[in-house]
Amino acid sequence: MKNKTRISCIIVDDEPSSQRVLKYFIDETTVLDLKATCSNTAEAFKFLQLNSTIDLLFLDINMPKQTGLDFYKSLKNPPEVIFTTAYSQYAVDGFEVNAIDYLLKPIAYERFLMAINKVIKKKMTTDNDFLILKENKVLHKVFYTDIQYIEAFGDYVKVHTREKTIVTHSTFSKFMSSLPDNFLRIHKSFCINLNKMNRLSGNQITIDTHTIPIGQTYKDSVLKVLNLHHEN
Repeated sequence: MKNKTRISCIIVDDEPSSQRVLKYFIDETTVLDLKATCSNTAEAFKFLQLNSTIDLLFLDINMPKQTGLDFYKSLKNPPEVIFTTAYSQYAVDGFEVNAIDYLLKPIAYERFLMAINKVIKKKMTTDNDFLILKENKVLHKVFYTDIQYIEAFGDYVKVHTREKTIVTHSTFSKFMSSLPDNFLRIHKSFCINLNKMNRLSGNQITIDTHTIPIGQTYKDSVLKVLNLHHEN
Protein backbone atom coordinates (compact mmCIF):
# COMPACT_ATOMS: atom_id res chain seq x y z
CA MET A 1 0.00 0.00 0.00
CA LYS A 2 1.28 3.44 -0.82
CA ASN A 3 2.58 5.57 2.04
CA LYS A 4 0.24 8.55 2.10
CA THR A 5 -2.22 10.23 4.40
CA ARG A 6 -5.52 9.10 2.89
CA ILE A 7 -6.50 5.66 1.66
CA SER A 8 -7.79 5.70 -1.92
CA CYS A 9 -10.58 3.20 -2.50
CA ILE A 10 -13.24 2.03 -4.92
CA ILE A 11 -16.56 0.26 -4.47
CA VAL A 12 -17.39 -2.77 -6.63
CA ASP A 13 -20.99 -3.84 -6.01
CA ASP A 14 -23.94 -4.52 -8.31
CA GLU A 15 -26.56 -3.44 -5.74
CA PRO A 16 -27.38 0.32 -5.70
CA SER A 17 -28.56 0.15 -2.08
CA SER A 18 -25.23 -1.36 -0.97
CA GLN A 19 -23.36 1.25 -2.99
CA ARG A 20 -25.24 4.01 -1.19
CA VAL A 21 -24.46 2.60 2.26
CA LEU A 22 -20.76 2.24 1.49
CA LYS A 23 -20.58 5.71 -0.05
CA TYR A 24 -22.15 7.19 3.08
CA PHE A 25 -19.76 5.31 5.38
CA ILE A 26 -16.75 6.36 3.30
CA ASP A 27 -17.88 9.99 3.29
CA GLU A 28 -18.13 9.81 7.09
CA THR A 29 -14.58 8.42 7.38
CA THR A 30 -12.05 11.15 6.64
CA VAL A 31 -9.11 8.79 6.14
CA LEU A 32 -10.85 7.30 3.09
CA ASP A 33 -10.86 8.83 -0.39
CA LEU A 34 -13.46 7.29 -2.74
CA LYS A 35 -12.24 7.34 -6.34
CA ALA A 36 -14.95 5.36 -8.15
CA THR A 37 -18.04 3.19 -7.81
CA CYS A 38 -18.31 0.23 -10.18
CA SER A 39 -21.38 -1.94 -10.73
CA ASN A 40 -19.50 -4.98 -12.03
CA THR A 41 -16.02 -6.46 -12.24
CA ALA A 42 -15.53 -5.40 -15.88
CA GLU A 43 -15.90 -1.73 -14.90
CA ALA A 44 -13.56 -2.23 -11.97
CA PHE A 45 -10.92 -3.91 -14.14
CA LYS A 46 -10.96 -1.02 -16.64
CA PHE A 47 -10.66 1.52 -13.83
CA LEU A 48 -7.76 -0.31 -12.15
CA GLN A 49 -5.93 -0.56 -15.46
CA LEU A 50 -5.94 3.25 -15.66
CA ASN A 51 -5.47 3.92 -11.94
CA SER A 52 -2.68 1.87 -10.41
CA THR A 53 -2.53 3.81 -7.15
CA ILE A 54 -5.75 2.49 -5.59
CA ASP A 55 -5.12 1.24 -2.05
CA LEU A 56 -8.32 -0.58 -1.20
CA LEU A 57 -11.29 -2.37 -2.80
CA PHE A 58 -14.71 -2.74 -1.20
CA LEU A 59 -15.64 -5.80 -3.21
CA ASP A 60 -18.94 -7.66 -3.25
CA ILE A 61 -18.46 -11.40 -3.68
CA ASN A 62 -21.80 -12.50 -5.10
CA MET A 63 -22.12 -10.67 -8.45
CA PRO A 64 -23.39 -11.85 -11.86
CA LYS A 65 -21.00 -13.08 -14.59
CA GLN A 66 -17.93 -13.07 -12.33
CA THR A 67 -17.72 -13.31 -8.56
CA GLY A 68 -15.73 -10.75 -6.64
CA LEU A 69 -13.49 -13.53 -5.34
CA ASP A 70 -12.62 -14.78 -8.86
CA PHE A 71 -12.07 -11.20 -10.00
CA TYR A 72 -9.67 -10.49 -7.13
CA LYS A 73 -7.72 -13.69 -7.79
CA SER A 74 -7.31 -12.63 -11.43
CA LEU A 75 -5.57 -9.33 -10.58
CA LYS A 76 -1.78 -9.34 -10.97
CA ASN A 77 -1.00 -6.66 -8.37
CA PRO A 78 -4.23 -6.25 -6.44
CA PRO A 79 -4.90 -3.55 -3.85
CA GLU A 80 -5.93 -4.57 -0.36
CA VAL A 81 -9.51 -5.86 -0.23
CA ILE A 82 -12.46 -5.83 2.14
CA PHE A 83 -15.11 -8.26 0.91
CA THR A 84 -18.80 -7.42 1.35
CA THR A 85 -21.63 -9.91 0.91
CA ALA A 86 -24.92 -11.08 2.33
CA TYR A 87 -23.74 -14.69 2.48
CA SER A 88 -21.67 -15.80 5.48
CA GLN A 89 -20.45 -19.00 3.79
CA TYR A 90 -18.03 -16.92 1.69
CA ALA A 91 -16.03 -15.71 4.70
CA VAL A 92 -13.38 -18.43 4.68
CA ASP A 93 -12.94 -18.00 0.91
CA GLY A 94 -12.17 -14.34 1.53
CA PHE A 95 -9.38 -15.16 3.95
CA GLU A 96 -7.82 -17.56 1.40
CA VAL A 97 -6.73 -14.48 -0.57
CA ASN A 98 -5.56 -12.63 2.56
CA ALA A 99 -8.46 -10.21 2.64
CA ILE A 100 -8.18 -7.44 5.22
CA ASP A 101 -11.69 -8.22 6.43
CA TYR A 102 -15.09 -9.60 5.50
CA LEU A 103 -18.23 -7.53 6.11
CA LEU A 104 -21.60 -9.23 6.28
CA LYS A 105 -24.55 -7.19 4.98
CA PRO A 106 -26.35 -5.28 6.35
CA ILE A 107 -23.18 -3.55 7.48
CA ALA A 108 -23.13 -1.52 10.69
CA TYR A 109 -20.91 1.58 10.71
CA GLU A 110 -19.12 0.41 13.88
CA ARG A 111 -18.18 -2.86 12.14
CA PHE A 112 -17.09 -0.90 9.06
CA LEU A 113 -14.74 1.19 11.23
CA MET A 114 -13.22 -1.95 12.72
CA ALA A 115 -12.31 -3.08 9.20
CA ILE A 116 -10.80 0.32 8.35
CA ASN A 117 -8.70 0.20 11.52
CA LYS A 118 -7.26 -3.10 10.27
CA VAL A 119 -6.34 -1.39 6.99
CA ILE A 120 -4.62 1.44 8.87
CA LYS A 121 -2.68 -0.96 11.10
CA LYS A 122 -1.49 -2.94 8.09
CA LYS A 123 -0.53 0.26 6.31
CA MET A 124 1.63 1.23 9.30
CA THR A 125 3.37 -2.16 9.30
CA THR A 126 5.94 -1.90 6.54
CA ASP A 127 8.46 -4.38 5.19
CA ASN A 128 11.11 -2.58 7.26
CA ASP A 129 9.64 -4.01 10.46
CA PHE A 130 11.85 -6.86 11.57
CA LEU A 131 13.35 -8.59 14.56
CA ILE A 132 16.76 -10.09 15.27
CA LEU A 133 16.71 -13.73 16.36
CA LYS A 134 19.67 -15.53 17.87
CA GLU A 135 20.09 -19.20 16.99
CA ASN A 136 23.15 -20.76 18.62
CA LYS A 137 25.82 -18.15 17.83
CA VAL A 138 24.18 -16.85 14.66
CA LEU A 139 21.99 -13.72 14.43
CA HIS A 140 19.14 -13.78 11.92
CA LYS A 141 17.26 -10.73 10.63
CA VAL A 142 13.63 -11.77 10.09
CA PHE A 143 10.87 -9.53 8.74
CA TYR A 144 7.53 -9.86 10.48
CA THR A 145 5.92 -10.12 7.04
CA ASP A 146 7.97 -13.26 6.33
CA ILE A 147 6.89 -15.16 9.44
CA GLN A 148 4.22 -17.78 8.76
CA TYR A 149 3.70 -19.10 12.27
CA ILE A 150 5.44 -19.56 15.63
CA GLU A 151 5.62 -22.77 17.61
CA ALA A 152 6.39 -23.31 21.30
CA PHE A 153 9.33 -25.65 21.86
CA GLY A 154 10.10 -26.01 25.56
CA ASP A 155 12.30 -23.08 26.62
CA TYR A 156 12.58 -22.10 22.95
CA VAL A 157 10.31 -21.04 20.10
CA LYS A 158 10.42 -22.14 16.50
CA VAL A 159 9.90 -19.27 14.07
CA HIS A 160 8.69 -20.66 10.75
CA THR A 161 9.16 -18.75 7.51
CA ARG A 162 8.70 -20.13 4.00
CA GLU A 163 12.46 -20.56 3.56
CA LYS A 164 13.58 -21.76 6.99
CA THR A 165 12.81 -22.47 10.63
CA ILE A 166 14.78 -20.64 13.32
CA VAL A 167 14.94 -21.99 16.86
CA THR A 168 15.58 -19.21 19.37
CA HIS A 169 15.68 -19.10 23.17
CA SER A 170 12.51 -17.43 24.53
CA THR A 171 9.30 -18.28 26.32
CA PHE A 172 6.29 -18.47 24.03
CA SER A 173 4.33 -15.77 25.87
CA LYS A 174 7.27 -13.36 25.92
CA PHE A 175 7.88 -13.82 22.20
CA MET A 176 4.21 -13.27 21.41
CA SER A 177 4.19 -9.97 23.29
CA SER A 178 6.64 -8.53 20.76
CA LEU A 179 4.52 -9.37 17.71
CA PRO A 180 2.24 -7.02 15.69
CA ASP A 181 -1.55 -7.29 15.85
CA ASN A 182 -1.80 -9.52 12.76
CA PHE A 183 -0.42 -12.44 14.79
CA LEU A 184 -3.03 -14.59 16.54
CA ARG A 185 -2.62 -17.35 19.10
CA ILE A 186 -4.72 -20.33 18.00
CA HIS A 187 -3.36 -23.03 20.32
CA LYS A 188 -1.34 -23.23 23.54
CA SER A 189 1.69 -23.98 21.35
CA PHE A 190 0.96 -22.13 18.09
CA CYS A 191 0.56 -18.55 16.91
CA ILE A 192 -0.10 -17.69 13.25
CA ASN A 193 0.40 -14.70 10.98
CA LEU A 194 -3.16 -14.00 9.80
CA ASN A 195 -1.82 -12.49 6.58
CA LYS A 196 -0.33 -15.88 5.66
CA MET A 197 -3.46 -17.94 6.34
CA ASN A 198 -4.74 -19.88 3.32
CA ARG A 199 -7.59 -21.97 4.65
CA LEU A 200 -9.59 -22.88 7.74
CA SER A 201 -11.11 -26.35 7.84
CA GLY A 202 -12.62 -27.83 10.99
CA ASN A 203 -10.07 -27.44 13.76
CA GLN A 204 -7.13 -26.71 11.48
CA ILE A 205 -5.63 -23.74 9.68
CA THR A 206 -3.49 -24.18 6.57
CA ILE A 207 -0.55 -21.92 5.79
CA ASP A 208 1.29 -22.85 2.63
CA THR A 209 2.04 -26.60 3.06
CA HIS A 210 1.67 -26.54 6.86
CA THR A 211 -1.42 -27.64 8.79
CA ILE A 212 -1.70 -26.06 12.23
CA PRO A 213 -4.20 -27.20 14.90
CA ILE A 214 -6.68 -24.89 16.59
CA GLY A 215 -6.90 -25.57 20.32
CA GLN A 216 -10.42 -26.17 21.61
CA THR A 217 -10.14 -23.35 24.16
CA TYR A 218 -9.03 -20.94 21.41
CA LYS A 219 -11.59 -21.84 18.73
CA ASP A 220 -14.28 -19.31 19.62
CA SER A 221 -11.78 -16.44 19.81
CA VAL A 222 -10.25 -17.50 16.47
CA LEU A 223 -13.66 -17.57 14.79
CA LYS A 224 -14.52 -14.19 16.29
CA VAL A 225 -11.34 -12.62 14.87
CA LEU A 226 -12.16 -14.13 11.47
CA ASN A 227 -15.71 -12.75 11.72
CA LEU A 228 -17.25 -16.23 11.69
CA HIS A 229 -19.57 -17.92 14.13
CA HIS A 230 -19.35 -21.32 15.73
CA GLU A 231 -22.25 -23.43 14.48
CA ASN A 232 -21.69 -26.53 16.62
